[in-house]
Amino acid sequence: MRIPGLMAAALLLFGTTVGAAQAVEPAGVCPAPGQPVHESSLVTIGGIEQWVVVDGADCSNPVLLIVHGGPGNPNTPFARNVFGSWETDFTIVQWDQRGSGKTYAASPPAEDEALTLEALSADGVEVARYALERFGKRKVILMGGSWGSVLATHMAMAAPDLFHAYVGTGQMVNYQDSLRISYGRTTTLAAASGDGDALAKLEALGPPPWTNPRAFGILRRITRKYEALVSEPAPEGWFTFGPGYDTPAYAADYEAGEDYSFFQFVGPANNGIASGIDLRTLGTAFAMPVYLLQGEVDLVTPPELSRAYFDDLSAPEKTYVPLARTGHDPNPIMIEAQHAALRQLRAAAVITDQR
Repeated sequence: MRIPGLMAAALLLFGTTVGAAQAVEPAGVCPAPGQPVHESSLVTIGGIEQWVVVDGADCSNPVLLIVHGGPGNPNTPFARNVFGSWETDFTIVQWDQRGSGKTYAASPPAEDEALTLEALSADGVEVARYALERFGKRKVILMGGSWGSVLATHMAMAAPDLFHAYVGTGQMVNYQDSLRISYGRTTTLAAASGDGDALAKLEALGPPPWTNPRAFGILRRITRKYEALVSEPAPEGWFTFGPGYDTPAYAADYEAGEDYSFFQFVGPANNGIASGIDLRTLGTAFAMPVYLLQGEVDLVTPPELSRAYFDDLSAPEKTYVPLARTGHDPNPIMIEAQHAALRQLRAAAVITDQR
């Protein structure tokens, strides 16, 4: 998720697989059903200290692992504003991915250290294992949006035995295809609106692929403008940093991590992580149920691409949910649809965890 007022060029977007997963036998650290859980701490993940946050009204509930977007845009500062109502149904686990947020502050990368899908995917699998062992579950529900949908898909393919289901929103499939459609569609909208300023910026960029690392940020600011005209907005205050995050020091760490992750994503000549994103190279067979939720006016991850990917994938069950008046950024329609999909999955998760 992108926080208004921070780095203007940041994203709401987007490993190789790790070894075959082994099912985790429940250990159990839930003293009794009905006990709430609210934890936040640094946990050793992937050989470094990473920030992990857990919130839920009942520690016996199924575990939901949310993979944030960006990369570099953790949900943790405002998660309870947006996802707080879900705590009745789920124990929600989130972490600041390496290179972002409080993980960036605790484990700052070296100046020349590259951020890779391989490391991020392995981290995510390790966080899932941590959550299983911490709460004595057999599997977790996996959810990711935008960049998080790419990372979560890599995790689901790498360690399918760990996940009850995958719920993706704003599903990125192929970065270059998304960029091409996004540029063309946004240029058409700007021309139809007589938006000379936007047209001048887009024409200066020219059609992708680009070598200017700022190009995506320029396009994203314009897509956000046009999405806002036809989508329901997020409530004011949703993305206000909560207690423990509302300090100048944290804001500086957040922005520094965002800058680092954004640059790693696009690369100095648009040759970073993003350039290689093509989920079809992982195959299209999921070992778990899949829900894909897609904003109908999303200019970043165009609906036709996520729909075509959904149509081609195989899974024990799959459901595609179009979201009217919804673009790429979270709004109440998106959050309510995600919660509805998760509730559909909850009963089966409870049964599996009790076996």
